[in-house]
Amino acid sequence: MLTACFALFFAMLAVCLASGWSVSWALAGGLAVFWAYGLWRGFSHRELWGMAWAKCQKSLIVVRIIALIGVITGLWRCGGVIACCIVWGVRLVTPRLFLVLAFILCAAFSYILGTSYGVSSTLGVILMALARSGGVDPTVAAGVVLSGVYFGDRCSPASSAASLVAAVTDTDLYRNVRQMLRTAALPTLLTLAAYLLLSFRHPLAQVDGTVLAALEGRFQLSWWTLLPAAVMLLLPLWKVPVQWAILASSAAAAVLAAAQGFRPGEILSAAWGGYWPEDGALRAVLSGGGVTSMAESYAIVILTGLYSGILEGTESLRPLSGRAEALAGRIGRFPAMAAVSTLCAAVLCNQAVTSMMGEQLLGRAYDDREELAMDIENSGILIAGLIPWSIACSIPLAMLGAGPGAIPYALLLWLIPLCYPFIKGRYYPGQPPTSKR
Repeated sequence: MLTACFALFFAMLAVCLASGWSVSWALAGGLAVFWAYGLWRGFSHRELWGMAWAKCQKSLIVVRIIALIGVITGLWRCGGVIACCIVWGVRLVTPRLFLVLAFILCAAFSYILGTSYGVSSTLGVILMALARSGGVDPTVAAGVVLSGVYFGDRCSPASSAASLVAAVTDTDLYRNVRQMLRTAALPTLLTLAAYLLLSFRHPLAQVDGTVLAALEGRFQLSWWTLLPAAVMLLLPLWKVPVQWAILASSAAAAVLAAAQGFRPGEILSAAWGGYWPEDGALRAVLSGGGVTSMAESYAIVILTGLYSGILEGTESLRPLSGRAEALAGRIGRFPAMAAVSTLCAAVLCNQAVTSMMGEQLLGRAYDDREELAMDIENSGILIAGLIPWSIACSIPLAMLGAGPGAIPYALLLWLIPLCYPFIKGRYYPGQPPTSKR
């Protein structure tokens, strides 16, 4: 019965992806399917709602962060922050190195801040605006940004994902970080080489002078215009929670918007519904943002929270533990972890839950807990970012205004899991594939 439920769920996802419909429809269908499965198992509607709501409550913090990101992207647009970055970026960035520089910048910022969402919604939005204004394929640019933001999301000491893996595997965070940097060295070099080639194929073209003139004519551009960006960068370095950093940056952008001549009502409108300039030259590069722009992301987070709560509460995935260990015995621990992570990310649509499930389903197959941590980091943390309907992928792409077509260009997320099996023996030699604790 459970297999049939999964098959039906994946069929709905396939239909949505093939037809271009929002995956939230498939997730809503999945909620109905797994709710029916829970009733079939003998649980009451009240019990199922308790399971679903308990999990959904925990995901509401993500909804709040996404809403704040919508606010900041709208206010950065009308405050002139993005306009300033486009005008100055065109003058400073070497056109034929744009994509490789975008990757390096996103990787550096994500390592400093430890957040894929924070970098996607700030630096990522700026780079996407610059790409669109300069004629770079936005699908390719979004893949490059996604690749860069996951560099730090995976291995930064400030990353919540890295801290979670260290906690569930009972390992030292900073030892894990050092190992992650070592195991990512070859894939990162390959990624840089590939993006260098892509940079020559997709150079930043000369931006239409009409666009630059319109930006400079509408906004007063100075170093003060970059204050909201500086606030967003510096506050997390001082251990200020990301929600407060976003609020502070949004407040600074609102003040700048007022100085740019926007009325209070227009500023509130940009925060809620986004900034939509009347000038046609500006509309192509500055439109978007706002709380409402993230509507699909809210739906995805809430729906996945509800139905994953039912799966967890009914212990529907527990029978997979024995099968996962048997799979590790046949094909090896890391390939089994990658397969389990792909299934969990596809079903549960959540990076954190995927990491925890990897430990729960395969933890007994490992003697070395650091090896377990590395296998999770090099599979589940990254694979979740490649599943189009997972919040680890869909939310950053929504911030960037891109679709699933960007995923093939997120090269680092592919290369680390593909390269790791060939270099793993250097770091964990002599470990039998199915050793028990």
